[in-house]
Amino acid sequence: MATNEDFVIGRHPAVAALKSKQAVNKVFLQSGLKADALKEVASLAKKKGVIVNQVPKAKLDLLAAGQNHQGVVLAVAAYEYASLDDLFAKAQAKDEDPFFIILDGIEDPHNLGSIMRTADAAGVHGIIIPKRRAVQLTSTVAKTSTGAIEYVPVCRVTNLVQTVEELKKRGVWVFGTDMHGTDFRKWSAKGPTALVIGNEGKGIAPLLKKNCDEMLTIPMVGHVQSLNASVAASLLIYQGFTSRGN
Repeated sequence: MATNEDFVIGRHPAVAALKSKQAVNKVFLQSGLKADALKEVASLAKKKGVIVNQVPKAKLDLLAAGQNHQGVVLAVAAYEYASLDDLFAKAQAKDEDPFFIILDGIEDPHNLGSIMRTADAAGVHGIIIPKRRAVQLTSTVAKTSTGAIEYVPVCRVTNLVQTVEELKKRGVWVFGTDMHGTDFRKWSAKGPTALVIGNEGKGIAPLLKKNCDEMLTIPMVGHVQSLNASVAASLLIYQGFTSRGN
């Protein structure tokens, strides 16, 4: 786990962080601002033994670097990454076949946060991201995820191709996304499954694509022949969710 400090910004992410096992170092609330959500933050902080600092709005604006903080910022230890075994353990604890999402070079923190929200809602057991050339777990990701970052484990790996090979050895079927492939509406994610979502512009790297068991495509009849990465991920994740009998 990294030792540098990060920030959780906004009311819903703050409440989720304080209710979780996330290590919270400080709580900053806007002085003079009265809201039930802020009272809840203060109450949760007290239960957790964290000191609450009443500060001017200008201080929060500085900490939040221009983001909408809604009167609350938490200083937290940087988010801890899970191991691949942790992801399998989460599925086992629920007595379910693993359902993982692999993100190949997602660069926009808002996309990662949105994908985490959908993953949490659809019972995904974990997300796998590369260490290089991709967004990591940041305060922007945390805020966009509206608390999902506390519940969806994220595994950070050096090499996605090697990780896919390991998943396949452990009985996981790996599906990629492409312009050409099987209509995603016919896809069944029953059994141990991993879904690969590609980079916003380049898609899935050729070697990683080669290692997928099957490619899936989202049919489109409009003039714009591509979808935002988080939107495409949501459609596919929910098809997987539905096909698993949920």
